[in-house]
Amino acid sequence: MLNHVVLIGRLTRDPESRKTNTGLTVVSFTVAVDDSFKGPNGEKNTLFMNCSIFGTKAENVAKFVRKGSLVAVSGRLNQRKYTNRDNQQVTVIETIADNVDFLEPKSANGATPDASIRQQAPAQDYSDEAADSGNLDGIDVVSDDLPF
Repeated sequence: MLNHVVLIGRLTRDPESRKTNTGLTVVSFTVAVDDSFKGPNGEKNTLFMNCSIFGTKAENVAKFVRKGSLVAVSGRLNQRKYTNRDNQQVTVIETIADNVDFLEPKSANGATPDASIRQQAPAQDYSDEAADSGNLDGIDVVSDDLPF
């Protein structure tokens, strides 16, 4: 069995940040995603998917994305039930995000960092010495070999 979701879309509102009783940061946001199936008259259908993310990744989402930001969300579906104030049973289905990738450069909407920053993997640090010699990870780079 597999429970994995990947969504690409734009935030419909600014992310909402809060803390749990244990101090863990939780950020909630909604992503508008175009459905691949068309309506009976060919009109597109947009889905509004509720998402939550926890911890340090949540802090980054709250800091760097805003309403309209293009993001890729990967995670799992979660279903929870509760009884509302009117004593009615309510079922909520949401995406619990493991990763949120920012798909626009910082200048696109003024809030996002450099394009496609993946929060999971740290950036590789290439030394200036290797870059100056034209040798990155044992590959000799000669300007005559480059197509541009």
